[in-house]
Amino acid sequence: MRDNYRHRSLYIRLFVVIGALILIGQLINLQIIKDYGEQADDNAFLRKTIYAMRGLIYDRNGKLLVFNQPIYDIDIIVKQWDDLKKQNTPVDTTELCRVLGIEKSDFIERLDNLKDKNKNINYSPILPQKLITQLTPEEAAVIQEVIWKFPGISLVSRTMRQYTTPYASHAIGSIGEVSKAILKKYGDEYKQGDYIGVSGVEKQYEDILKGKNGLEIFLRDVKGRIQGKYKNGKEDVAPVGGKSLTLSIDIDLQAYGEMLMQNKVGSIVAIEPSTGEILALVSSPNYDLSDLIGKQRSQNYAKLLRDPYKPLLDRPMMAYYPPGSTFKTANALVFEHQKIIDRDTRFGCHSGYIVGSFRVGCHSHSSPLDLPNSISNSCNAYYCAALRKMLDDPKYGNIKNAFNEWKKNIVSFGFGHKLGVDFPNENRGLIPNTDTYDKIHGKDRWRSLNVVSIAIGQGEVLATPIQMANFCAIIANRGYWIRPHILKKVEGYPLDTAYTNKRYTDVEPEYFEPVVQGMEWAVNGGGSGSTARIARIDSIIVCGKTGTAQNPHGKDHSIFIAFAPKDNPKIAIAIVVENSGFGATWAAPIVSLMIEKYLKGKISEKRQWLEDRMRNANLMPPLPQEASVPDTVTRTRQ
Repeated sequence: MRDNYRHRSLYIRLFVVIGALILIGQLINLQIIKDYGEQADDNAFLRKTIYAMRGLIYDRNGKLLVFNQPIYDIDIIVKQWDDLKKQNTPVDTTELCRVLGIEKSDFIERLDNLKDKNKNINYSPILPQKLITQLTPEEAAVIQEVIWKFPGISLVSRTMRQYTTPYASHAIGSIGEVSKAILKKYGDEYKQGDYIGVSGVEKQYEDILKGKNGLEIFLRDVKGRIQGKYKNGKEDVAPVGGKSLTLSIDIDLQAYGEMLMQNKVGSIVAIEPSTGEILALVSSPNYDLSDLIGKQRSQNYAKLLRDPYKPLLDRPMMAYYPPGSTFKTANALVFEHQKIIDRDTRFGCHSGYIVGSFRVGCHSHSSPLDLPNSISNSCNAYYCAALRKMLDDPKYGNIKNAFNEWKKNIVSFGFGHKLGVDFPNENRGLIPNTDTYDKIHGKDRWRSLNVVSIAIGQGEVLATPIQMANFCAIIANRGYWIRPHILKKVEGYPLDTAYTNKRYTDVEPEYFEPVVQGMEWAVNGGGSGSTARIARIDSIIVCGKTGTAQNPHGKDHSIFIAFAPKDNPKIAIAIVVENSGFGATWAAPIVSLMIEKYLKGKISEKRQWLEDRMRNANLMPPLPQEASVPDTVTRTRQ
């Protein structure tokens, strides 16, 4: 028994030892022999990347917005360069630096950075590394004449983005060198020195635009000198260019909107209601994408970051505001759907909504008003009374149930969550819930009067410009919307059904007619009053609603939503002009001009004065004394 046990123990030990030796052998093979094999392979071959052309970008009418222009990089194979020193081979580094246009100390620093794996995770001494990037063809031509003198140094052709227009910078987006984080995450797809979309469409559709790089393989002798193509080029891989995109943006409308918004802070979003296509996406102040290419990119980007007016902020997607009185149209639809009011329901207004010492002011108008006239006159008291009637209605059981019903309907309009726009950095805005008020007022201690400000788009309600424009499109469509999107088509790809399918709200189509009637009267008259008559256009029925959002940091924000024509609408639009006062003063005229420009192609002579007034107005909010605007930031673009 003991002998059998000793034999079994010996076999087990022998098996363990053999297994360990096998594992050690595999590790040696993987980590040492394979590394040497790969290094020997890399010493025998030079693999040269052929960069793919990035896809072009067009506007909805086929106008070219973004194209590619040749540029050049300087690559260096560090081992070849270091071997020259070991062999005491003289290299005129001073001449090289002169030709490259850099100081010798800069050259040394660049080499050190290339070798630092904390900064360059793709570093290999035997593979080409980026030494200098973004040389112009003229600079490259000078270097090409003398580059043969410097072993290990090579000139590499690639392309850089160029722009036919200074407009739509936030929509198009910029590109930049891949970051360390990107390299760690996508090391198989990108190498140091590669470019990637960092904002806008360039980022959103990076996978479609970037294409696939090609490869050339050269044979090298023992001294690293190229002897010709490997297998006469049979193993080379041709690059595959990126797909071109056609955006839904109308660049002429976009340029017109940016011109009207010069020297103002805010945004404009225009949507085609029947398709959800974004026609214009204006963020002001803006910047020129041409400032973010070339050698000055980092310097210009830093200046834009320091600008207190935040030109890099994508306001249509990221900024959020109280929607003000534009939100009354949403509340009207909810109250109708919930059978709280109908078209003929009237509430009195005595220069405001007054309950004891509590008062929400309102401007002077006739009273009481029915539903369409409450919109055309923008009566605060009407909506405060209607909201309280809903929240206090016993049919819901309690105020929380009533509020949850209200929120459910409001959210169906696209408020309070991301719409899913095909664009990065979209914000969700805010529609409060009952927990919000429990925290503010104490659990179950709040009443309808505590939350009445949401009736007029104030208080805890916040919306982004893209949400306001989408809601306007919902009204134009009488109850449905198609997810807003900026991609119209891409060669070889169908459009995602997420951007073609209709999405219906909770509110039935028939309830939209009194709201549309009120918005028509607000612009064109016909009711007991109108708040946006300045937005009227001959031969086009514009339906609109003004909003003036309270701003704790200065003057109120001027807001306006509108669509046109009333029947079979072609454009729905929302605008926010920050710190500028009443919605009818600035927002409504700008939207009206945008609609006329889009539908008619030009502004009528009798409205030229309005265009001049909007274009020339300077509404930039004052800065704190310690803040300053960089000299390079341009506020006006002719």
